[in-house]
Amino acid sequence: MLFQMPSSRCNDKCSPGFKKISNGGYYICCYTCVPCSEGEISYTPDSDTCHPCPADAWPDEKKVRCIPKTYEFLSYEEDTLVYIFLALTLFISVLTLLLLITFIYLWDTPIVKANNRTVSFILLVSILLSFLCVFFFLGRPVDITCLLRQVSFGIFFTIGVSCVLAKTITVCVAFKATKPGSSWKKFVSFKVSNSVVLVCSSVQVLICVIWLSVSPPYVEYNHHTYPGKIIIQCNEGSDICFYSMLGYMGLLAAVSFVLAFMVRTLPDSFNEAKYITFSMLLFCSVWIAMIPAYLSTRGKYMVAVEVFAILTSCAGVLGCIFFPKLYILLLKPELNSRNIILEKNNL
Repeated sequence: MLFQMPSSRCNDKCSPGFKKISNGGYYICCYTCVPCSEGEISYTPDSDTCHPCPADAWPDEKKVRCIPKTYEFLSYEEDTLVYIFLALTLFISVLTLLLLITFIYLWDTPIVKANNRTVSFILLVSILLSFLCVFFFLGRPVDITCLLRQVSFGIFFTIGVSCVLAKTITVCVAFKATKPGSSWKKFVSFKVSNSVVLVCSSVQVLICVIWLSVSPPYVEYNHHTYPGKIIIQCNEGSDICFYSMLGYMGLLAAVSFVLAFMVRTLPDSFNEAKYITFSMLLFCSVWIAMIPAYLSTRGKYMVAVEVFAILTSCAGVLGCIFFPKLYILLLKPELNSRNIILEKNNL
């Protein structure tokens, strides 16, 4: 009969997923079993140490083996939110395109001519392109989408805000020029408003060129924010350039809001100032509310917050400035007459 020496121990063996540490007693056979730390495994009983998983893997629930981490981004396959954004973007883009076609078809009517139709046309095109920039934010980020998403939206929407500022300046100058002997009459020209759009947009283009030259955005794999997940995101490269781009756009919007608010009550049939005031108020409110939400979220929800801000602010500018004109063009065409305008202005 085979005799087996009994084992001397104070406790049972540690299971896989645990490691043994001394409990400070006199006997080395007495120890304590503690679970492996986050991100580590042990696959043998009575393991002295736990082994960390590779960067692209994570322990299973029992901490006995490493399993691949899941990837997180705004996915077309898994996120319903993507399809909501996609539907909204396509709907508003088609609406903007139809509005643009309507303005082109009625190019020579008084409503379209008011406040510089060329600037209105550029504004509509820039809003349309801003909506289409949303597609750069959806789906798995790659180098080209990271490079284009912020820059393209920043440039296109700045062109739109520059057009709004040019319209506001046009209203201000037009009323100052009505006074007898006013020196402002020489500034009542389409060249002035077009120059405002060109100069203000060029500054943003310069900021973006410097950004792409110094520290362009790139794809980043974030292993540390969420346990068990790899967040595929765009690193903006230079935070200074990124916030300079947003800050400049906000500065133009704030100037437009202040100027439009000052002349919002001036009497005129085609005074767009009150509509510009509402549009810039909405724009500023959305982006001010977006900043804390953007900074407090991570991963795909950070991208979702920015997409929502883009859609809301662009739709606000489109609705506040162009829908009143569209209402007259389509539903009240009898008001789209020079005689009616002159009669109103004489009252």
